[in-house]
Amino acid sequence: MRFRHSLLAKYLLIIIVALILWPFVLPAYFIPSYLLDSDLQQKAQYIDTNKLKKMWHHEAAKLDGATPEQVDKKLHTLKEQYPLASMFWVDGAGKTKLVLSEQKNIPAQWTLENSIEFMNQSDGDPITFVSYIGGDQSNGFMVFQIPPSVTKLPTLSFIDDKFLAIYAFIVFGLFLFVSWLFFFKIRKRLVHLQTAMTETTENGIPEKIVVDKKDEISELGKAFNHMIDELTKSRQHEQEEEALRKQLIANISHDLRTPLTAIRGHAYSLQKEPMSTKGKDSLHVIEDKVDLLSHLLENLLSYTLLSAGKYKLQRKEIDIIRFIRESMAGWYPVFEKEGFKVDVRLPEKALIWNIDPHWFMRIVDNLLQNVMRHAKSGRYVGVRIVDYDGKTAIMIEDRGPGLDVSTDKKGAGIGLSIVSLMLQEMQLGWKITSSTKGTQIYLYQK
Repeated sequence: MRFRHSLLAKYLLIIIVALILWPFVLPAYFIPSYLLDSDLQQKAQYIDTNKLKKMWHHEAAKLDGATPEQVDKKLHTLKEQYPLASMFWVDGAGKTKLVLSEQKNIPAQWTLENSIEFMNQSDGDPITFVSYIGGDQSNGFMVFQIPPSVTKLPTLSFIDDKFLAIYAFIVFGLFLFVSWLFFFKIRKRLVHLQTAMTETTENGIPEKIVVDKKDEISELGKAFNHMIDELTKSRQHEQEEEALRKQLIANISHDLRTPLTAIRGHAYSLQKEPMSTKGKDSLHVIEDKVDLLSHLLENLLSYTLLSAGKYKLQRKEIDIIRFIRESMAGWYPVFEKEGFKVDVRLPEKALIWNIDPHWFMRIVDNLLQNVMRHAKSGRYVGVRIVDYDGKTAIMIEDRGPGLDVSTDKKGAGIGLSIVSLMLQEMQLGWKITSSTKGTQIYLYQK
């Protein structure tokens, strides 16, 4: 990005313009007063005394050989041009002729004494110019006098002039307003960019912003839009890979069911054939692993359907106490066969939950299946209603080695992932506490 497009360059331009215009602020205030004030305009021609002196000598030199009438006429003409000045002339015999002045110290007949006295009285106040008529002393002389006050502009009273204070306040306020407007627009654009970063669409990605300037904020906006493009591409690749993965899992789950069914059939046929004890043990292991693999494939397919949103949820109000009793009645023979102590302590009072019974049955089956497979060493399973953080919860307990212990039957946790997804969809909460003395799982309404 070029420097001239940067925000720093723009604000420096505001400062430079202010510094350039500031020396013209006071003249801009006083010039209209001078232009509109006729007295000031009239006094302006007396300011340059050197110019007045040259003018007076020039006019006197042009009167060489002029008659008294011509001299009088010239002085009247100059008096009209310079009304604030005093003028008179004296002929060669020292006699005062025409006096265009209000002064009373002008003698009628000039001698050496009164000439010296007149010059002493006119020393600096008023300002006096004396020129010989025609440049010759014998023709007499002409005098031009002005008071010193008319050669100076009036002094400016900055303190007493309230209009000047208001004018300066307005000018300074204008600079502050321009600066505020500059930073206000910057803040507005930054807030807009912040809002765009925090607000997301349905796919969880923010929308792109419009970039129509060439400064630092616009460069940030371009980087933000580039990030959105990359996120969109990444999300598309992720969705494609997820769809491919789900399709692959579904296909594998379907394709593996056929050989598993064949293996289970042949294992059943082998049970009818005479074989040694070691062979029967091996056949029992095969059947157990086939059951485990079938269960894993079922969980894998269910997880794929759940994550894809194809496992429909159908809520209804059910008595969860009665539901648990029926589930445990179905599992009781299985646990009894394996030597488990089944401890079911449920109240008689009904507890109504709004859930999908098929989903919840799948949750309970997965949790009890985990107890059967991973906590068999404890030979204990307990189900009861307890209070958990102020909520009525269903607790399923075992006395196995805990979830952190590795066993040959421990899978990738798909069963618990299915439980988590189903509970989340039904807006139910759950919590697991596990140690080497056993595991407790709590199910409750949020």
